[in-house]
Amino acid sequence: MSRSRFLSITSSVALGVVACCGNGKPKPDAPCGPNGAPAVGLVASSTNPDLTLTYGNLTAGANNDCPDPTAPAGVVSLTISGQQTDGGGLVTMCIGRPDLLPQGLTLGFASTDAGVQLIDFDGSTSNGCTFSLLSTPPTGTVSAGGECDNGSAASGFALTVSGTVTLMETCGPSSGQLTAALAGTVAVTASN
Repeated sequence: MSRSRFLSITSSVALGVVACCGNGKPKPDAPCGPNGAPAVGLVASSTNPDLTLTYGNLTAGANNDCPDPTAPAGVVSLTISGQQTDGGGLVTMCIGRPDLLPQGLTLGFASTDAGVQLIDFDGSTSNGCTFSLLSTPPTGTVSAGGECDNGSAASGFALTVSGTVTLMETCGPSSGQLTAALAGTVAVTASN
């Protein structure tokens, strides 16, 4: 092979690797995007009482809703919103440092210094019961795979959540508190 063909091939490969992710961090083994993560799959579940609330169709916007004053220049906070697919609920999270999301951040409330703030979380079931987030802080971790441009790349990314939430269950006149696991890997698309 001639030297010029070799240089041409290696230059093309290098450009392809760098072009993978616009955040300056080439990821040849993890290209930008959700990489097969399903559109639906974030699940809140409990065995006592038996409960499954499923969320998906998540979108992310670099809206700067929860800016982190320690973030480097150019890092804009990311808001992720989605809907319950088996009921009428919503989920909203805000991430002040989306540049740190690939390595994993803690899940918490807006009033804490959590890496991922769970702003809204509610749901409903077909039997008329409703579920709303209580003031007990959620716990766990949230991470991203295939995230580029700090989560604002048009390709989107995969979001993985592993934690717990405390919910108020209301079924007609009765209500009670329950702790549910919140877990799953789901695709996130860019909204802007």
